[in-house]
Amino acid sequence: MNYRHAIDTYRGHTIPHFRLIELRKRWFIFSGVIIALSLVGLFTRGLNFSIDFKGGSQVTYTMHKAVTVPQISAVLSTLGRADSQVQVVNGTQVQVRTGAFTNAAETDKVAAALAAQAGINRADVNTTSFSATWGSEISSKALKGLVLVLLAIGLYIAMRFEIKMAAGAMIALVHDLIITIGVYALVGREVTPATVIAVLTILGFSLYDTVVIYDKIQENTESSAQLARLGYVGVVDRSLNQVLMRSVNTSLVVLLPILSLLLFGGVTLKDFAFAMFVGVTTGAYSSIFIAAPVLSMIKEREPKIRQMEERRLRRGTVEEPLAGEVAAATAGVAVARTSDQAAQRVTARTGAGSGARPKSKRKPPAKKKRR
Repeated sequence: MNYRHAIDTYRGHTIPHFRLIELRKRWFIFSGVIIALSLVGLFTRGLNFSIDFKGGSQVTYTMHKAVTVPQISAVLSTLGRADSQVQVVNGTQVQVRTGAFTNAAETDKVAAALAAQAGINRADVNTTSFSATWGSEISSKALKGLVLVLLAIGLYIAMRFEIKMAAGAMIALVHDLIITIGVYALVGREVTPATVIAVLTILGFSLYDTVVIYDKIQENTESSAQLARLGYVGVVDRSLNQVLMRSVNTSLVVLLPILSLLLFGGVTLKDFAFAMFVGVTTGAYSSIFIAAPVLSMIKEREPKIRQMEERRLRRGTVEEPLAGEVAAATAGVAVARTSDQAAQRVTARTGAGSGARPKSKRKPPAKKKRR
């Protein structure tokens, strides 16, 4: 593939011919390894939940002096709060998330130290506490919402396409969820409410890409001619190649602004962007390399698809010898014609070089009578 052909393929002017379904075992092995690592991280390290889920305290105030985040963190470290999260918004608004205060005296101590550093009064520092009960309630609602979303997605795809396509889509969505959560566990990033929102958004994006691919597969499998010529696996492979560049370009368009948020956004935006970046990347991969191959593997077990594949293979074994005989006969006729033409040319040259001339059929002129 040269450079111009690659550019035409990327722009969608030509259809690539990647053997995506034939290599499905490789994709399954790769995904299996990533899922295994994700589960190991999830069960060994666990998720790092924020104070919104496990309970804690939040301190907010407006600075009158220019103080940096490291300076605020240094003050909190002297007070035994080294694991606190500090965020400065618009240069003056400070938000500190830390563990739960044990009593009012500890709350006043921390608030007074931060107020003195910022050049404000103690009364200008606001403190809020989050209980673990509130966090568990959020977790329970998030889990219920996730289950309802999965059921709604499965029902929609089953009604729009078929149950087996819904099964393939569900497997791809579970694949995306496990990997996304596992990456959070492996890197130790904090799980916040923004993470939950991002995960639900990921499911919608992954579903969109999968529906586009399934729609093309359904469109192509409605053609009996294509099924008879390529088989079900071949039609699925062709469908994937037809929408491959569309899926890649859609994912890139979504990933670029997410990447900018991840690099240049604040703490809250970075949490949301990190989950989105991992989820969108995983969703784009699973739609092509998991959802479609799983569908082809399930459909291959149908008796109708098996019979069609057997007929196609038998027809292929019969047509191959016939095609060879026809090609040989055609080649023989071409050789015979070439030999005849060459012989005619040789005969023409030989006749032109000899001295013998054919007798003329013209009658001699009549003799004139003498008077």
